[in-house]
Amino acid sequence: MDIVSRVKGILVAPEAEWAAIEKEPGTPGYLFPNYVVYLAAIPPVAGFIGSAIIGVAVPAIGTVRVPLFIGLLGAVIGYVLSFLVVYVVAIIVDQLAPRFGGTKDFTSALKVTVYSFTPYWLGGIFDLMAGLRFVAFLAALYGLYLLWTGLPRLMRAPSDRAVAYVAATAGSAFAIMLVLGLILAALLT
Repeated sequence: MDIVSRVKGILVAPEAEWAAIEKEPGTPGYLFPNYVVYLAAIPPVAGFIGSAIIGVAVPAIGTVRVPLFIGLLGAVIGYVLSFLVVYVVAIIVDQLAPRFGGTKDFTSALKVTVYSFTPYWLGGIFDLMAGLRFVAFLAALYGLYLLWTGLPRLMRAPSDRAVAYVAATAGSAFAIMLVLGLILAALLT
């Protein structure tokens, strides 16, 4: 898999890219080492650099930085949790499929989940600067569009039920990421 072409294709022409993705393997053994391992590293690495090396300017205090060890530990744990989040969200996508008229197929669920996380991971580069972190959130919203275009194709969900399917999936993913984020924050403080 050419990762640069895949990223470009999924961001620029998702409908055409989903057709190509549909024919490829969707196992964790294929997707994780060929795609997730690279892109999922962007947010934790950028976050580490932004919080532990660059720091955050606080008026009347100066620049505040996270201690290097804590920042590095947080980045490593965040990176590992990225794999867990993708896998759990794929399970949710697979389990929700019949409720929204789709077909249960874990490999397709994993594919749609992995590639829908692409904008979130790429947007992680904005974690370098504290004032730009909201842009990462905005970039992640494009992942909802990718999910909306991918679910009917890969999970065979009817197009008229795709919005509800996306909402249920996104809500679940958000809840999972929130809980894991809170756990991570509790561990590192």
